[in-house]
Amino acid sequence: MSAGGSGGAAQGAIHRAIDAVWRMESARIIATVARMVRDVGLAEELAQDALVAALEQWPEAGVPDNPAAWLTAVAKRRALDRLRHLQLAEHKAGEIGREIDAQHDIAQADFADAVDAALDDDIGDDLLRLVFTACHPVLSTEARVALTLRLMGGLTTDEIARAFLVPEATVAQRIVRAKRTLAEARVPFEVPRRHELEARLASVLEVLYLIFNEGYSATAGDDWMRPALCDEAMRLGRIVAELVPREARCTALSR
Repeated sequence: MSAGGSGGAAQGAIHRAIDAVWRMESARIIATVARMVRDVGLAEELAQDALVAALEQWPEAGVPDNPAAWLTAVAKRRALDRLRHLQLAEHKAGEIGREIDAQHDIAQADFADAVDAALDDDIGDDLLRLVFTACHPVLSTEARVALTLRLMGGLTTDEIARAFLVPEATVAQRIVRAKRTLAEARVPFEVPRRHELEARLASVLEVLYLIFNEGYSATAGDDWMRPALCDEAMRLGRIVAELVPREARCTALSR
């Protein structure tokens, strides 16, 4: 094989490795960053920045020993840079900057708390927060399904569109609107309090059921089953089962 062919194969292997790591770790990375910036849309953007950095650097430098930690560290640095920038903007703007918009609220956050959050590795709680945020009842059912597959499943808009046999533009619009709705409603990035947990968990379980059901008995297309969607629903279900208290799951399932 020529040197060029060998190099192309090596780069292809690295790109496949990046794709595999992103599929497995993107939800954790987004969840970690979302705890810092309190905005899932911004968190996904910063996590994607880390992915782009990997695509640029790993083909030359090689895949790191701990690729997930590398991506998380880059995403955290981008988040801290953003927080510093917004904090500086707030300082310059003074009092009039305090009521500008929801995006600027990120700058209001105490910066020391953000740094502490960046160093905290409470991944389980972060994932649970991300699940409940993506499945928030303020969103339509279709938006919840699309956003969950995007943030928790790491699927592209094209993959989600092909899974549900709808135009890619439709899925992209749902995701954009979902992020905007969450920001405008100022939905907190947190696990619901005990008195809200059961009702909110029912929304999460509904999304997982719809994803699994679409995979098990497709509503459109030539294929009767789409195993990938079933697998994704079960994977997300396991995350919820591990993280949510058993009594809350039982109550939500009995509704």
